[in-house]
Amino acid sequence: MRQSKAVLAHRNHVPAAFAQSVSLAEHQKAADYTLAKQRLARYETLFQALLLLLFTIGGGLDLLARLSQKWVHYNIAQGIVLIGLFALANLVLGWPMAWYRSFRLEAKFGFNKMTLATFFADQFKGCLLAIIVGLPLLYIVLFLMQTLIEAHWLGGIWWLVVWLVWVIFSLLLMWAFPKWIAPLFNKFEPLKDDVMRTRIESLLQRTGFHSDGIFVMDGSKRSGHGNAYFTGLGKHKRIVFFDTLLKDMQISEVEAVLAHELGHFAHKHVFKQMIVTFILALIVFAALGWLLPQSGFYLGLGVHEPSHAMALLLFMLVLPVFTFPFSPLASVLSRKNEFEADRFAAKYANANDLIQALTKLYRANAASLVSDIWYSRFYDSHPGARERIAALQADTKAD
Repeated sequence: MRQSKAVLAHRNHVPAAFAQSVSLAEHQKAADYTLAKQRLARYETLFQALLLLLFTIGGGLDLLARLSQKWVHYNIAQGIVLIGLFALANLVLGWPMAWYRSFRLEAKFGFNKMTLATFFADQFKGCLLAIIVGLPLLYIVLFLMQTLIEAHWLGGIWWLVVWLVWVIFSLLLMWAFPKWIAPLFNKFEPLKDDVMRTRIESLLQRTGFHSDGIFVMDGSKRSGHGNAYFTGLGKHKRIVFFDTLLKDMQISEVEAVLAHELGHFAHKHVFKQMIVTFILALIVFAALGWLLPQSGFYLGLGVHEPSHAMALLLFMLVLPVFTFPFSPLASVLSRKNEFEADRFAAKYANANDLIQALTKLYRANAASLVSDIWYSRFYDSHPGARERIAALQADTKAD
């Protein structure tokens, strides 16, 4: 609500830093788009809170547990069916919001390019992928929980073994994602522009970065938003540009955007984030290990059918409620990383080109140039537009 109030208050005035590069009409479109997203976000928050209450103290998880016990009799199979039923119910209940976001909100502002066929094809592929990839992992986790807990000498550290399995699985998934998973949803073609490819390869050599290729993704298949990212692990890292990003960018601006992304790797932001994620996951699994035998953990959340699978599901379901207060810390660290990556880009490319590229991205994505300070501190993973541009201009003057 604070963010909406701040955006609305500045709707009719383009910030001075962007007066020459963003028109009033573009600024007002960004404001209206931001207000619409904030409105939907409030409804989504209330809807997710309602679902959480229905699944827990409302008896939803108990109902799913009784159904799984009725259909199968093997403990691990019951757990798999329970979690599968929950995932399916959560998916179906979330469809109306997902449909509205794409086919009403995004379409209203000219961003949605997705058809209903693509929407449901994505849903089907996601479910199939969850079965092929997630089902074996879930079976291994439940098997280890049951086996290790029954083996008293290992029962107290079952969570450590499961955490190790999860870490290995996560690394394998990161390694496999660019080559086998991402192409299920989008087409990736090698960059064909020889001049741009030569410029990018020169930048890669200057920064000492090695990749498995430079690709263009058909992002316009689903959305008008533009972006660029790195994916993969080790020697299988790929540079990916959305086709919507390349459409309106000069070669020097694309180079500056890429230099920013390279800055994340140069400062080891990706590696540090991965390590932090693994450490936090270890703490989470240890907490689950402590809660597993506590009857109050289940009864206090309205569950009367305890099991290993129920403990896993219930814990992951309520965990975001308790980690939410730490969001500002994650946001602060993320914004710090973005500033470092910007400074790296200013060093190996051109700060003015990055400013121009960011301005084009703000315009193309209808990103708000105004943000409430407290909202930004709590939620924003990237610095505000004015703050970010000011920092880059300071770097330019310093040079």
